[in-house]
Amino acid sequence: MKALIRVRRIARIVFKYRLDDLLDVGAVATAQLPPLIRVLWFFAPHRWLPKPTTPRAQRLRQALEELGPVFIKFGQILSTRRDLLPSDFAEELALLQDRVPPFPSDQARAILAEDLGQPIEAVFESLDDVPLASASVAQVHGARLKADGAAVVVKVIRPGIRAVIDADLTLLESIAAMLERVSQDARRLHLGAIVDDYKQTIGNELNLLHEAANTTKLRRNFAESPLLYVPRVYWDHSSERVLVLERIHGIPIANVSALKAARTNMKLLADRGVETFFRQVFVDNFFHADMHPGNIFVDVTEPESPRYIAVDCAIIGSLTADDQNYLARNLVAFFNRDYKQVARLHLESGWVPEGTRVDEFEAVIREVCEPIFEKPLKDISFGHFLVTLFRTARRFNMEVQPQLVLLQKTLLNIEGLGRQLYPDLDLWHTAKPFMEEWMQERVGPTALLREFGNHAPEIMEQLPRLPELIAGAGFALKRLDRIAAEQRHLNGRLDDLIDAQASRSRWRRAAGLLLVITGVALLWQPVSAAIASHEPLPVTLGVLAAVLGSLLIARA
Repeated sequence: MKALIRVRRIARIVFKYRLDDLLDVGAVATAQLPPLIRVLWFFAPHRWLPKPTTPRAQRLRQALEELGPVFIKFGQILSTRRDLLPSDFAEELALLQDRVPPFPSDQARAILAEDLGQPIEAVFESLDDVPLASASVAQVHGARLKADGAAVVVKVIRPGIRAVIDADLTLLESIAAMLERVSQDARRLHLGAIVDDYKQTIGNELNLLHEAANTTKLRRNFAESPLLYVPRVYWDHSSERVLVLERIHGIPIANVSALKAARTNMKLLADRGVETFFRQVFVDNFFHADMHPGNIFVDVTEPESPRYIAVDCAIIGSLTADDQNYLARNLVAFFNRDYKQVARLHLESGWVPEGTRVDEFEAVIREVCEPIFEKPLKDISFGHFLVTLFRTARRFNMEVQPQLVLLQKTLLNIEGLGRQLYPDLDLWHTAKPFMEEWMQERVGPTALLREFGNHAPEIMEQLPRLPELIAGAGFALKRLDRIAAEQRHLNGRLDDLIDAQASRSRWRRAAGLLLVITGVALLWQPVSAAIASHEPLPVTLGVLAAVLGSLLIARA
């Protein structure tokens, strides 16, 4: 019953915002919809409603906001697929805000006491009833620890949210599957795959220990760094439903006027944002993938040396070693306008299918990139450049991997924030030296020596056995050669047997057909006589048996 009520509410919102206008109605009428859905669609009120005047992308955003938290978060994830979505939809969905009314503080206290396993007063000197922030999955309260008086924030999972999310996810899966059946755009967008990615993402958000682990690792990566500060996790008081963090104090990144009033070095702050991103991706291979303005603050204790503060580490991205290497080499090739190298790297990395012609792919990349590079570097958006590249590569059946989508989303956020802080930010100028230095460290003599150093204990352990291993390798190679020769001999014999069998089958078929023809010729007169004497049955049966037997022989 609850599911039916939810479906009815979704249908009402769909027609309220005329989301039927997003679909090709003519195609839907003949699509492979379930019979009940087809009947409901035929009698739905969209046929009599006035034509909407609000832009489609805006109506979709408004509908998702009214549908609630799960759909809002899904829209936010959908907005990251800028390689697939039209620009207006991507920009509009990026505006979705995950803000919902707070739940009562007594419920938060009950969850906190249950997970602590002791009275709240035994751990906290104070706990604010009014939350600092409230979102769809959790809300945050200010508090102070009893042990040392440290100021902290307590994040508590919203009660009953898992059941709501599970129910809505089931509906989302059904809707995505149906849309992929009836809409080419939905299939191109891979809605089902996006829902699957979303399930994993929101599942991680429901387990605050996952966020705690991410926060701890990111904090360790930037320990004593002037670039980024990450708050401390109080593990003793944290659980799947409760996360206790050090309370940070800084200026929200979006409050540019406050940053300027504090005499912040805006150029350095913007440059450090770029450096922080590239360090996370290429040095640590562990990057904060949800760096929207609400999750970033600035420590202006030293205005000439400002430092970022990052919170909410539930969504973290990483690349495989191969993707990381190929992406770095691609970026350096782009910086140097070596489009042939870019095309080759895309093929080597498996980002585009084998068989793609390098020259054709190179020509398309050049066509996309050259107009962009004609602009002053400071006017080029690196993030939108990647979006354009991914869209172009789709013509060659390139499938953008989830980790690259997270990377693209993060880069767009970083670049957008950097340009907001310092409009003349030249991301290319900041990134190119970093990438070239990174490549030098990983390719060449220095990298080789470092790898030898990293594996020195294993090498020293195996060194006394080196003669034995070399001798053993020689014997192993000879044995492999012998096995290969035997395999070739066996394959030859098998081919001969197959040929002989095929030859015998051909001769049997020929002999069988000859028997059939001979039998028909010899029996034609007796059969005719039997038919004329009105006693055809025995002879006819005998002829049929002979013919069938011959046919069976011929088919052998």
